[in-house]
Amino acid sequence: MPISQTMTNSFKVEILNGIHAFGTSVIRATTDPDVFKIALYTSAANLSADTTVYTTDNEISGAGYVAGGNTLVVSQVPTSSGTTSFLNFQNSTWSSASFTANGALIYNSTQGNKAVAVLAFGGDKTCLLQDFTVQFPTGDAANAIIRIA
Repeated sequence: MPISQTMTNSFKVEILNGIHAFGTSVIRATTDPDVFKIALYTSAANLSADTTVYTTDNEISGAGYVAGGNTLVVSQVPTSSGTTSFLNFQNSTWSSASFTANGALIYNSTQGNKAVAVLAFGGDKTCLLQDFTVQFPTGDAANAIIRIA
């Protein structure tokens, strides 16, 4: 099954249960946001709306990549415009990398590695001793990577 780009079903339920904190949380005892990561996968990965947690199954390997991926930085804290709430991340780069990736999983490493979103690259993307960057879209209501309308 190919990698399907989506917010995961479990993430949608967990938002309603107050599990994920992308910014300060008034619900939890701590005001620190959770740590979100992005892991890269081969075309053999089974990532879809049904993905619930980070997995090492078919995670890529290669120069410049460490299992579990990179820590993400929130570039647009949760906000809203019109009837859409959204947030976004800064681009994530693996330096001097050599590998092939077909997609990615954003997950919350603070909350038991719970899956947030699956990214499909539209095919294999290969780098050979160069930077590999996952570019996130503009952080606004029409384009941000995580939007709730």
